[in-house]
Amino acid sequence: MNTVFIGTSEFAAAVLERLAHSAHRPALVITRPDRPSGRGRRLTPPPVADTARGLSIPVAQPQDVNDPQARALIAAAAAPGPVVVCAFGALIKEPLLSEHELLNVHPSLLPRWRGAAPVERAIMAGDAQTGVCIMRVTAGLDSGPVCLTVVEPIRPDDDYGSLAARLQELGGELIVSALERAPPFLEQDEDGATYAEKLTAADRLLDPARPALELERVVRALHPHIGARVPLADGSMLGVQRAALLDGESGEGRGLLARDGRLLLDCDPGTLELLVVQPPGRRPMDGADYLRGHGLPASR
Repeated sequence: MNTVFIGTSEFAAAVLERLAHSAHRPALVITRPDRPSGRGRRLTPPPVADTARGLSIPVAQPQDVNDPQARALIAAAAAPGPVVVCAFGALIKEPLLSEHELLNVHPSLLPRWRGAAPVERAIMAGDAQTGVCIMRVTAGLDSGPVCLTVVEPIRPDDDYGSLAARLQELGGELIVSALERAPPFLEQDEDGATYAEKLTAADRLLDPARPALELERVVRALHPHIGARVPLADGSMLGVQRAALLDGESGEGRGLLARDGRLLLDCDPGTLELLVVQPPGRRPMDGADYLRGHGLPASR
């Protein structure tokens, strides 16, 4: 059966890899245009583009997947098969929605965490579990009917990297199963819907006025791809890659402190030890190494 794959991110690239090694290998991959990246702002292809080219699958990168030229490419490659969508990052509209069966690989337990950042939001919220759903793409935001779901526990030490790795593997297996079995679709329960809003600069900020328990989850949810950060006295930001919640620490919201050679974030309530940090313009380092070159108030 011919398929077309539409996706962009590293998560989507892993799902594409699994699909390509099945009986449903895509005849065409659609992804986003190359974008400036890094300090040099060099044009960089999306992960899905690199993966598809490594698999010798034709790639198209239209400015708009909904324009007539892109739709014609999809129609020529997909007929009569389905179109698989995963972490594309752009809106799919009519008439493309009605021209094909579009199956979306979504990393959450729908209807919980519809939207752009379901893995991060699940960790931030302290959810005990998440998963992957295969749903039909409709005009609503991740609100289409679901045909398959698999549950995955969120471990106490999971960060985005470890959890996403398991979910993308599950997603690849689940979409292959959906294509082979064609299970029935069931409508989502709108009463349980929550939304995983796109991450912003405010989501990255470790505000010591918030509980340490919440901020520890933020650090894990944003590592290693985006990263949390703490404001410094000079207005710059200290990146935080690893942190640990200190048991029995009350905290008063005083911010960055030093104690016994450890870098701490005093929160309200609770305290975090910042284990791995990244100063502006420098490489990541242990919190203790950072302290040796930077003066901070000592905690009492």
